[in-house]
Amino acid sequence: MGVGARHILAQRRVMAAVGRTAMTALAQRMGGSSATPAGAPEFPRPVLTEQVTPPPAALVRDYVRSVGGDPSAYRGHLPPHLFPQWTFPLAARTLDGLPYPLLRVMNGGCRLTVNAPLPVGEPLMVRAQLVSVDDNGRRVVLHQRLVTETASVPEALIADLYAIVPTAPPKPAPAANGHQSNGHNGQNGHNGHNKKETALVPVDARELAYWGLRSDAGWSFAMLTGDINPVHWLRPYAQAFGFRAAILHGFATLARTMEGLNRGLSAGAVNRLRCIDVRFSRPLPLPARVGLYVGAGNTVFVGDAAGGFAYLNGRFEERTAS
Repeated sequence: MGVGARHILAQRRVMAAVGRTAMTALAQRMGGSSATPAGAPEFPRPVLTEQVTPPPAALVRDYVRSVGGDPSAYRGHLPPHLFPQWTFPLAARTLDGLPYPLLRVMNGGCRLTVNAPLPVGEPLMVRAQLVSVDDNGRRVVLHQRLVTETASVPEALIADLYAIVPTAPPKPAPAANGHQSNGHNGQNGHNGHNKKETALVPVDARELAYWGLRSDAGWSFAMLTGDINPVHWLRPYAQAFGFRAAILHGFATLARTMEGLNRGLSAGAVNRLRCIDVRFSRPLPLPARVGLYVGAGNTVFVGDAAGGFAYLNGRFEERTAS
């Protein structure tokens, strides 16, 4: 049994939510319902709440190692980039009843604000809300906000997610690296933008790390977070969506980026990052060898090389010394 597979029982709640979402999307597709429903939905939608048991310590240790971190650096608190493991079920429920083709949903980007470390040993209280929907007739941007806190640390972690749903007929236009753009980890910008600019790693960016990502990197992340969408680990399934191979989860790229910044800029300190705001600009097919780069103005990139295509681009903010 692999390292990740031993934690599969801890992922039942997330896996059930992934399955429920997939079945809803399939039923929606079979029913052919993508038109605007009677009575336009109002936004923001109501806030949903749930109390969640924190992930087991052994799962947290294996997860941190899998994304390039040091488990000992998280003694006493949880890694913030593990938030999909406990928030996904409630986040999925915020999309209930939407008329858009959710089978085509892409992860467009994420802004993660770390107000305080999340302590271990306390139940996690999660709030989730669909904040807004931006529909320009070609694609829809769904803005969700997820807040995680405990009794002793209110609003410790805030995640703003930007999911993109293409609503125009897909175009079979392969990107430069050979895959089509109608899948997960979108090429469109979040925050309501739909720009077609190509994200590149600046030629003068500084390389912090270089990763060799195995073909089973998506499977490992799925077992450690519960996000078992086959597009991330089953090549034929990914190819059916226009990719040449399975693609890495956007949140896996984000987690590796945060750990790379911790190691490369903060000597391993895991509480220096206050905020990171990223766009998943290009699907990352597996296996891959990619680098982590930083540029001027606290910009950050994941790409093949300086001057090459970026799979992730964004900015980060560190805490100032008090």
